[in-house]
Amino acid sequence: MTDFKRVLIGQPFRTSQEAHERLDKVRALAVFASDPISSNAYATEAIMSVLIVLGSSALHLTLPLAMGVAALVLMVIFSYIQTIMHYPDGGGAYTVAKDNLGRLPSLLAAGALLTDYVLTVSVSVAAGVRAVTSAIPEIYDYRVIIALLAIALITWINLRGVRESGTIFAFPTYSFVAGVLLTIVIGLVRYFGILGAPALPVFHDAVPAEETLTGFAYIWLLLRAFAGGCTALTGIEAISNGVQAFKAPESKNAVKTMVAMGVIAMSLFVGITFLATHMHLVPTEEGESILSQMTRQISGGGILYFWVQLFTALILFLAANTGYQDFPRLSSFLAKDGFLPRWMQNRGDRLVYSSGILVLAAISSIIVIIFQASEIAMLPLYALGVMLSFTLSQAGMSHLMRRISKLKPGEVDHTGVTTIHHEDGWRWKMVVNTVGAITTGIVFLILLATKFVDGAWIVAVAIPLLVLMFYKIHKHYEHVAQSLTTENFEEEDLAQIANIAIVPIADVHRGTLRALQYAARIADDVRAACVATTPEVHARVEKRWMRFPSLTKDITLVMIDYDFRDILSPLAAYIEKVKRDEFPDSLITVVIPEFVPESQLAQGLHNKTADLLRRKLHSKQDIIIIDVPYHILADAEPEEADISLDNLEAEITEVKVEELLEPSDPIQTTN
Repeated sequence: MTDFKRVLIGQPFRTSQEAHERLDKVRALAVFASDPISSNAYATEAIMSVLIVLGSSALHLTLPLAMGVAALVLMVIFSYIQTIMHYPDGGGAYTVAKDNLGRLPSLLAAGALLTDYVLTVSVSVAAGVRAVTSAIPEIYDYRVIIALLAIALITWINLRGVRESGTIFAFPTYSFVAGVLLTIVIGLVRYFGILGAPALPVFHDAVPAEETLTGFAYIWLLLRAFAGGCTALTGIEAISNGVQAFKAPESKNAVKTMVAMGVIAMSLFVGITFLATHMHLVPTEEGESILSQMTRQISGGGILYFWVQLFTALILFLAANTGYQDFPRLSSFLAKDGFLPRWMQNRGDRLVYSSGILVLAAISSIIVIIFQASEIAMLPLYALGVMLSFTLSQAGMSHLMRRISKLKPGEVDHTGVTTIHHEDGWRWKMVVNTVGAITTGIVFLILLATKFVDGAWIVAVAIPLLVLMFYKIHKHYEHVAQSLTTENFEEEDLAQIANIAIVPIADVHRGTLRALQYAARIADDVRAACVATTPEVHARVEKRWMRFPSLTKDITLVMIDYDFRDILSPLAAYIEKVKRDEFPDSLITVVIPEFVPESQLAQGLHNKTADLLRRKLHSKQDIIIIDVPYHILADAEPEEADISLDNLEAEITEVKVEELLEPSDPIQTTN
């Protein structure tokens, strides 16, 4: 198993190698910005798919709405640049809200982001599948299988380490950007007739309006279209969450990457929207995507078209990597603060948060199956969580600027999370963050209202449930801490350890004899408890017991006659009876003999009664469990054993079961 793991994910990294595994700006852009960059493949179409209800004549509104989305993106990017500079340890909206707004807002931000990261994986992979099926319609019916295979592949790549995943993702990311930018440039050259280039193809096939809307209904539709375009904002916060993944100086490199991401993403978004609207392209529900239509018409369906389609599919698949980077990282912050299981802050062999990666893969796969790998069906759920986190993050930064305003030049203060000092530009920064918080808050309400019945209600319910889960987990950890604290605790308060050891046995063989020998060294009162389900078993055990008088003479053999097949329940009941009646205020010891087969494969041939008995006794208070293993050597001869192999198996099984013991069942003692 270990060898297979090494082949699968590679040799483990030393902790001291962490600095070498950090990302330069080129790799970081591919890792963290693949989501906002790839969203250009469907953000324009998301706007047009709503406006088409009014007919193809309404599609000219796509560009103004897209410009509004672009302005919102620039505002959010500015806010997150401030977040990176002031919170260089990462954590993004969760850390900002925790430091400035309190626990509940921070958990709302965390729940919103975790939800969005899961959807990032599901939607990105589904969009990648659509890009593939647009080029190869024959495989449309296999879209769910393709999506699940893509999730498995991305999971594997991420388990191999951040730097390695960045190297793998860099080529398709930059190839997509280059292909789409080239397509846009050729399209603009043809549109403006530069250098005598042939005119851009324009389609005049009119699509009739499904409905005629006026007044509030018309405004409502525009809001829905704008909300659809806000999918272009997803993933913007990723860099602020993963600042510590950058090479030093972390904050400066993260800011430069954030700026590059914003410029590239918005150039593609506005360029695609401009050309698509001026070519009068029309979205189709299950057919060819807008980006595919645009590229095919501009390039003539040649190499450039297949280049864009290929790398569109790849970057859409790999855009899921934004979720793979930030879901585990944010989960580790929450786990460190006691709001998620502690094991989610542990890093695996390759210095990545392996548990978070696997949890994300499992949840995303379930969502893909439920929605049948349709990104159109999932888009109403998308962007709601991220917009809530934007609002809380910018509100938190506005509050931080207010705290900074109270500092005099040269004065420094520590907020509990970060160090702040006087800044001359605090006023305009606070204004921008406040306006940004209000704007994204309004957009959040628009998204919630316009997409609620289409599926956004699922996210609206999921986020509060996540927050409730966070509180429950935190309450558990607080209870555990309170139970383990040594405050006001004296050594005299420790429970006494009873001078007794109980050894459950099913027969007398080398494994049980070793356990009895061990028990005799740690306690004076040693009792071997054996459940006899038939008179023959009873007689056989007593006969074998007498064969080793030097070992057993000071040990009490307790025979429990039981007329049922289950032997674990009477064993557990006997142990509990001894604890309750003889040692109510002390710890008692149970020594469990267990044989260990020569290989892991051989373990599947045996009952797991020792495990079952341990599990049952672990739930009982003041019972200490000690395992005494007996290893079966591969070259051991069966004749050397004191009993047959079949009987040995039965004994071991019996040594570790537990269920019911009626009070009337006789318990016999032999000394």
